[in-house]
Amino acid sequence: MLPSPQTVKLTPIEARIIGVLIEKAKTTPNVYPLTLHSLSAGCNQKSAREPVLKLTDSEILSALGDLRDRLLVIESYGASGRVLHYAHNFGKVFGLPAASVALLATLILRGPQTVNELRANSDRLYRFDDSSSVEAYLQEMAEHRASPFCLKLVKQPGSREHRWTHLLCGNTSALTETIRRHL
Repeated sequence: MLPSPQTVKLTPIEARIIGVLIEKAKTTPNVYPLTLHSLSAGCNQKSAREPVLKLTDSEILSALGDLRDRLLVIESYGASGRVLHYAHNFGKVFGLPAASVALLATLILRGPQTVNELRANSDRLYRFDDSSSVEAYLQEMAEHRASPFCLKLVKQPGSREHRWTHLLCGNTSALTETIRRHL
């Protein structure tokens, strides 16, 4: 049986690593799997990230070890055999389609978003035909049989659309506190 998000809770650092690996697998396939240096640059990237973090290599290595132990990250030495490279195994571990993986990566990297924002921001990872297909994938993940992967948030005052967030890190107050420490 595949683990549910509840059985494999991610820390905010682990989530950032997974999000970066998913993103870079699609956007830079010629350098994927990533080295620690490339992964660190992606985790600490200042554009297309909410929030921007300042993670050290030791924090990333520690999280990579935990992710590897849970089969969410695969290590390999590549062609040179000298430098470790890292790849994600997220979709296979959770049994999710590529569209769902792309949406979760976008939520992990850019924070809560509306359906239309998600469609636009995940376009490089997966091309959705229309907004209704994005919403259908989000709804399916929100109603996941074991435990939900995402949540439709209450509308903010003055907004026209609901925003969605991922639930891979569990309690959002703990997530906010961890992120504050790494700004």
